[in-house]
Amino acid sequence: MHKFLLYFSLLPSLVFCQTYSLTDLLKMADTANVSLKNARLEIASNVNQRKAFLASQYPKITASGDYRYNAIIPGQIVPADFFGGPPGTFAEVKFGVPINLSNTVQLTQFLFNPQLNYGLNALAINAQIVQIQERIAFQEVHYQVSNAYFALQAINQQMAFLQKNENNMVELIRNMELMVAQGLVIPTEVDKLKINRNNLSNGILKLENTRLQLQQLLAILVGLPSDKTIEIANDEITSNPTIVESTNALRPELELIQLQKQMNLEERKGTYMTYLPTLSFYGAYNYNYNMKPENNFRTGIPSAFLGLRLEWTLFDGFEKQNKLKVNAYNKEKIQNQEILAAQQLNLATANAKRDAELQTANLAMNQEQLTLSERVYEATKAQFKAGTISTNELLQADSGLQQAQSNVVGAYLQLRQAELTYLKSISQLK
Repeated sequence: MHKFLLYFSLLPSLVFCQTYSLTDLLKMADTANVSLKNARLEIASNVNQRKAFLASQYPKITASGDYRYNAIIPGQIVPADFFGGPPGTFAEVKFGVPINLSNTVQLTQFLFNPQLNYGLNALAINAQIVQIQERIAFQEVHYQVSNAYFALQAINQQMAFLQKNENNMVELIRNMELMVAQGLVIPTEVDKLKINRNNLSNGILKLENTRLQLQQLLAILVGLPSDKTIEIANDEITSNPTIVESTNALRPELELIQLQKQMNLEERKGTYMTYLPTLSFYGAYNYNYNMKPENNFRTGIPSAFLGLRLEWTLFDGFEKQNKLKVNAYNKEKIQNQEILAAQQLNLATANAKRDAELQTANLAMNQEQLTLSERVYEATKAQFKAGTISTNELLQADSGLQQAQSNVVGAYLQLRQAELTYLKSISQLK
């Protein structure tokens, strides 16, 4: 009965303990990573910006209402003979009534606006820019997730090595304590082994803390709660054939610079367009209602009109001329940036490729070194158990084994990072 209860109590943890592969984590990041979400929101935002700009082509209808109480009715001086008075004299005449209500509806439609095409072209270029930025964000997120994944792989492998070493040391200590009890060795020899075991235990604790930090980082990158424990599938410590020819490598950074050049050209065209006038049609209907309560006077006066409005800036204080100069400076800066970026990207790709090839050879060498160190340690441990060598010689062999294990793990991580850097430099991270 107790066995059944224990089984059912452990069942939820067994069911929900999921192991994630790198492919699983990358797919999760594609849908839940905050940076990628924001990049896609930028694309959606640009679409609506274009719709908003296109709305300027349509007629605009505005309505206004005004209520006015004239506490003092304004007057006007007119010749007195206009009312039959003596010539050469003037009289004050007041126009209007105390209360006035005015309502106006106006329609405006641009007939010619030279800035419209520039705005549409700029938004079209910006749409391409945000799409490329989303591709760059995709590569960056996949790089971060993969880097954290392989760093976690290295930590797991290093912990496995240390735990195996610790188990070996515990077994040796147990055997040595039996020999101390028989008076065959002095207690100090056991203490040397215990010091080594404590160092191994301390190393495991430090790695546990580092692993927790990496798991939290990986959880955030793929959109999971930071307190969720992520268990990952084991990756073989071997080299991967990820190095490909970069002749046709996609360079989104250079594509962005090309779009910046196009935007610079459109800005120049847009500045030239401001030399041209704008022409718009407008029409309005107004109803003005006048009241003079003391005379019980009320009357409404409607009015309506149609018109064309031409707006043309004849002199702007050399504003456009200075904008054109700034545009020319920016054009030269973009050209210089393009040359520098191409050189830097090619150099980064070449260096990453050489580094990956070097780390491949380094990993193979360290794996061979580990195999030799394991043989030496096993032989030394057998001699130690036989009593033919000292504790110091055993600890020296153990230290060499631990160093070889660390070197293999380090070479593995450096290789994976070099491969990721190379693939990112040619935008080939999947």
